[in-house]
Amino acid sequence: MPAAMQRTVLLVMSLAPAGIALAHGVAERDAAWLEQHAGLELVLFAYLGAKHMVTGYDHLLYLLGVIFFLRRPRDIALFVTLFAVGHSLTLLGGVLGGIRLNPWLVDAVIGLSVVYKGFENLDGFRATIGWQPDPRYAVFAFGLVHGFGLATKLQELTLSSEGLVANIVAFNVGVELGQLLALALLLFFITAWRATGRYAAHAWGFNIALMAAGLLLTGYQLAGYRLA
Repeated sequence: MPAAMQRTVLLVMSLAPAGIALAHGVAERDAAWLEQHAGLELVLFAYLGAKHMVTGYDHLLYLLGVIFFLRRPRDIALFVTLFAVGHSLTLLGGVLGGIRLNPWLVDAVIGLSVVYKGFENLDGFRATIGWQPDPRYAVFAFGLVHGFGLATKLQELTLSSEGLVANIVAFNVGVELGQLLALALLLFFITAWRATGRYAAHAWGFNIALMAAGLLLTGYQLAGYRLA
């Protein structure tokens, strides 16, 4: 494997431990602040929503896989919108509707979503079963799962019922703003990589590394589920 490709693989794999560290719960200081403040805290919730998305490496790895081969702005907008609608529905429905799922299992599926996207990018489905599932439906479906992942983080906290609906909506707005910021950074990274002329040559290795990172995240979550 060329040295440049090895560096690419190591870059993706280096994100996995950070994703594992941030996979469960809100940071202790942020959690304490949320639990100590009642009433409307729209700015705070929006900030924490953006922060959680920008530092949630499992979400970012999946988003990177989604846009990896997209070039036209309208295609990027379509897929990112499908992902956003999906995770908005289950974030709001999970917290406000009281839908509770096991956070370890939800995050395990989120890890698998990263594996799925890397495999899809490699055209693995056509090679193995001769058929490619519609990526639009897959992105929306995994968006639903990612939304439940966000919901489980808030469900672990003791939040005041006063202003809860508005606060959760603000959190979701923050998530979307964080996603836009992350998207801009990822597009900058991809554009700079393409400018080097080595993008296509390293795409295979990068998506293999993406799958490996997703498997690592999934394995950690399943181990946590067994030990919890």
